[in-house]
Amino acid sequence: MTRRNHSRRIPNPGAPTLRSELVHAAARMIAEDGADYGFAKKKALRQLGLPEGFPLPGNAEIETAVRAYQAIYQGDEQAERLAFLRGAAIDLMHRLARFSPYLTGSVLEGTAGRHAQIDLLLFPDSAKELEIFLLDQGIPFHHGNPRSERVEAVFVIDDENRPANLIVLPPRDERAAQKSHDGRVRTRARVEAVEALCILAGQSCQA
Repeated sequence: MTRRNHSRRIPNPGAPTLRSELVHAAARMIAEDGADYGFAKKKALRQLGLPEGFPLPGNAEIETAVRAYQAIYQGDEQAERLAFLRGAAIDLMHRLARFSPYLTGSVLEGTAGRHAQIDLLLFPDSAKELEIFLLDQGIPFHHGNPRSERVEAVFVIDDENRPANLIVLPPRDERAAQKSHDGRVRTRARVEAVEALCILAGQSCQA
């Protein structure tokens, strides 16, 4: 008689308790520790003792939980940090105006927390042109790792209070929709739209 191995059975992903616990555990890591969405989901999976084959929730679902967590536990702190980072992004975008900068990521979307970084998409004629500009302006930076084949380079601004990732894309991609890691279209905004967003949100966006 064959003995069944029940330990490898994957729990029902539709079970509300398991899925909810996974979503909220990942959201807490993102809000408190600044964890990447993919890393947070996998770590939450291990913490809950769920098998690797357990279907992971999408980023949109976790983002909703992050917003709820921040509203309950981080209120004023998160709002102040968000306004500060938006102000820093506006300043940086004005300095980099010749490279067609767009703000994207958590600072634009409103979920930026204490460990968040500013993410800017730029479209210079070449990555070397931007690199020379940063050197000439005395802006400290180091090279980051591109996460997409379409990204030509990533320059990480070395500023503890106002960290930023300058994501370089070819000029022809400026009019094309950019997608995030989970396949969603990446929201982006020019500096005028970010300034308007601050006014609409009643934020004093000063870095």
